[in-house]
Amino acid sequence: MIDHPVADFSRPATGGKEYRLSDSLGHPVVLYFYPKDNTPGCTTEASDFRDLHAEFSALGCQVIGVSRDSVKSHENFKTKLNLPFDLLSDADESLCNQFAVIKLKTMYGKACRGVERSTFVIDAKGVLRREWRGVKTAGHAREVLDYVRSL
Repeated sequence: MIDHPVADFSRPATGGKEYRLSDSLGHPVVLYFYPKDNTPGCTTEASDFRDLHAEFSALGCQVIGVSRDSVKSHENFKTKLNLPFDLLSDADESLCNQFAVIKLKTMYGKACRGVERSTFVIDAKGVLRREWRGVKTAGHAREVLDYVRSL
């Protein structure tokens, strides 16, 4: 549901930190959910957000990636790709459930639960302003940046 306040949350983050949404009030936040570290689509998406990070920062916007991977996995992924933003570990799926990004998928002919690639823009007041679900990575980070510029 767009244009409603996002409930505060806290998740373990890279860099030995605990990320809390309420600490970001006063700045827009791009929260992007992805299925798994070190997979082709997720690597492309993270790299695209990395390459545009200076432009997001110039707008005062934080970019945060989220998956169910461990913080250790995230640390390796972040180092490998030289990501300038934090990744949150949501191993218990509480944040995935808050944003309803867990979907039934088919992998190798079998049904399994997985993260649907999704992005959410939360404004400086903590209000959800835009969401993208079932994201295709090509051009997505640029589209998100263009939207953040319009806030």
